[in-house]
Amino acid sequence: MKTEKSQKQTDKNKSKKKTVLLIAAVVLLLAAAVLLTLLLSGAFEPKQEKNDHKGVVGVISDDWDDGIEEESKPQGEKSGTRIPGYSAAEMNAGDESLVLSIGNPKENKVGFFATLKLSDGTVLYESGLLKPGQGLTEIPLNQTLEKGVYDASVYYQCVLLDEENTPLNAAESAFKLYVN
Repeated sequence: MKTEKSQKQTDKNKSKKKTVLLIAAVVLLLAAAVLLTLLLSGAFEPKQEKNDHKGVVGVISDDWDDGIEEESKPQGEKSGTRIPGYSAAEMNAGDESLVLSIGNPKENKVGFFATLKLSDGTVLYESGLLKPGQGLTEIPLNQTLEKGVYDASVYYQCVLLDEENTPLNAAESAFKLYVN
């Protein structure tokens, strides 16, 4: 009798173990499905600040280095708005981005909107608001370029750092763009 009872108890325990394992497997599969759905939907990607402007947005860095050597100025001398300048840039035909440092030097007290364009008026990139110290070093282009030498410029629209981004003056930095 004990053996038969023992056998029933063992069968019951095996049945409970199978049920528990089956439930655990179903829970794990459901968790994996939920995680996969979240990953594919981009729920874990970093949120990017929304910029209300036209054009393509590059990766804007808050610790952009303008590469300009610090100049010693006599104390009390007013300094104007600093505008980055370029002599040349180079890229390959068909590239979708240009390595060029566009930004707003941290010493400035105004914001910039930067537009990269060709001399014929073709706009290659328009930035969002660049606050002092912000910039980008790889510019996503609106279109690819064919091999050649282009006259290009970065047009900087200076604005107050108020809610309206009140326009101030503007500056343009021209350069040669070599496309290999």
